[in-house]
Amino acid sequence: MNAVESADVRAKVVPVIICGGSGTRLWPVSREAFPKPFMRLADGKSLLQKAYLRASALPGVDEIVIVTNRDTHFLVKDDCAEVKVDGIQLGLVLEPIARNTAAAISAATLVVKKRHGEDAVLLVMPADQLVEDEAAFVSAAAVATCTAKNKGIVVFGIQATRPETGYGYIEIDERPSSMPMLMPVKRFVEKPTLDVAERFLEDGRHLWNAGMFCFRPDSMWDELNKWVPGLCECLTNSFEKGTHSVAKESYTVELEVSSFRRVENISIDYAVMERSTNVSVVACDLGWSDIGSWKAVSELVPADADGNRVDGVATLHDVNDCYIRGQGRMIGALGVRDLVIVDTPDALLVASRDRSEDVKQIVAQLKRDGHDSCVMHRTVHRPWGTYTVLEEGDRFKMKRILVKPGASLSLQMHHHRSEHWIVVQGCADVVCDDKSLQLQPNESTYIPAGRKHRLTNPGVVDLIVIEVQCGEYLGEDDIVRFEDVYGRSNEQATEGTAKS
Repeated sequence: MNAVESADVRAKVVPVIICGGSGTRLWPVSREAFPKPFMRLADGKSLLQKAYLRASALPGVDEIVIVTNRDTHFLVKDDCAEVKVDGIQLGLVLEPIARNTAAAISAATLVVKKRHGEDAVLLVMPADQLVEDEAAFVSAAAVATCTAKNKGIVVFGIQATRPETGYGYIEIDERPSSMPMLMPVKRFVEKPTLDVAERFLEDGRHLWNAGMFCFRPDSMWDELNKWVPGLCECLTNSFEKGTHSVAKESYTVELEVSSFRRVENISIDYAVMERSTNVSVVACDLGWSDIGSWKAVSELVPADADGNRVDGVATLHDVNDCYIRGQGRMIGALGVRDLVIVDTPDALLVASRDRSEDVKQIVAQLKRDGHDSCVMHRTVHRPWGTYTVLEEGDRFKMKRILVKPGASLSLQMHHHRSEHWIVVQGCADVVCDDKSLQLQPNESTYIPAGRKHRLTNPGVVDLIVIEVQCGEYLGEDDIVRFEDVYGRSNEQATEGTAKS
């Protein structure tokens, strides 16, 4: 059954959430393998979960499409399952490699067009933004939807509240007299210098570009074909050659990789918005933030009498105007001010508050040095569960492996390392070559190098295994996959995943 041919063709509004990112500005919590949309805020919800709930609250919505990377789609599914709204169908569009917003929005346009026809309306929003005034968002979305139904393309412009050099702007002819208000776009403006941003704030005719859009599939596809026809051709081929599947209350469209590699890496702003004459802006005030720096994150946490904002456990003495975030360990601070301190199990960030936008420079240096901490956390999420590196040294590595109920690692083999598995919780089914056995807590088994093996959780509670690796080489690329229930190729095993 084709996922994109199984739906009603009546016009409808379909929210589309773009969930990607490289995890540079909010390191060390955000990483390449665990980017900003999955980061939990002080209330325990991720930015993706907040976007899902915001989209679900729009009147008449019964389907949400999320465009994400093939390697992180299981994180999307897990996050959405935690906050699932009854009656909402989830559509996943999986990109095989990272591209830009033009590719993501084009793919979503094709999916919605195929499922619901030319007169459906897409409401596109990034997964990594925060909207605090949801009633204002619903009102702005209603204005944008009405215009989009008449074949207009609408962008969301946020009323500026400070001179901001990190955002793009949308120039309009006059200061909005009310909110929300639909207005013609005069021009798009790149990220300004501070003096220019101050002038923008004073004149009131420049709105922050929120990166949210509303349009019909035919309106957007006409513009894409006009300005980037090569992108349309490659994306269409990737869509048609991809795999389409349907499950209970969800569907998945996985784009084909060889055609997708030829898709131009360009933003939707450059590809369409800055060129088109069919674009208007809905000026609005949503309590909006793109959460683009630790300074922005800190403002979500209430300040104490000394101006300190703490998310975690900390003891402070003579400390002022600092943001401190931890993950369990006690953090002590003495005699400092205007700092950002972010602690994770394997990396610590200490930065001046006014330099928090420059954290990406740290990530760039880590990449040049080939350090794993720019890519993944010590605890790594996989489709079947998680693994945590507990300790490693010369010729050994220890891990804590958690396998979800009913989940299974791939049938695999290692050339250079052996493994000892000790079950500490749950029940494990183990395959080693032609032998099968079941392990209970406090039981163990040994997997010699060169043996095909698989670990499965047949139970209804999490399986927790302590793994001890020994060998001359313990790199994460020493893995050969033979079978995998998650459809991952053996080549993908070299991209920093210790277990498949």
